[in-house]
Amino acid sequence: MQGFKDFIFRGNLIELAVAFIIGGAFATVVQGFTKIVIELLAKVGGSPNFDAWQPGGLTSVGPFLTGLVSFVILAAVVYFGLVKPYEAFSARLKKPVPDAAIVLTTEDLLIEIRDLLAAQKSA
Repeated sequence: MQGFKDFIFRGNLIELAVAFIIGGAFATVVQGFTKIVIELLAKVGGSPNFDAWQPGGLTSVGPFLTGLVSFVILAAVVYFGLVKPYEAFSARLKKPVPDAAIVLTTEDLLIEIRDLLAAQKSA
């Protein structure tokens, strides 16, 4: 029973639950925004609704195409509305790595210590 309790209260599981809840709430916001974008596209170039289209009597092709168009619009909204601004913001926050940040090997560090000790003894 203790192992199960440890599993439940592990930080990753709690973080995952919070992310899932926030993601669900955010999904409704994105869906609402996508509906707005689809309505604007409908005013400009016609409604992207293929639900009534049934080529060869196949009734599920039209709703599939409508879902596909909605997905592409949703993906574009998320990419251009969230991903690109986040990448630009992150790029501004990144500090340039100085040239002195070269990783030294253990041997290099020992040589540097030896040289410092030798300089202290001679001084």
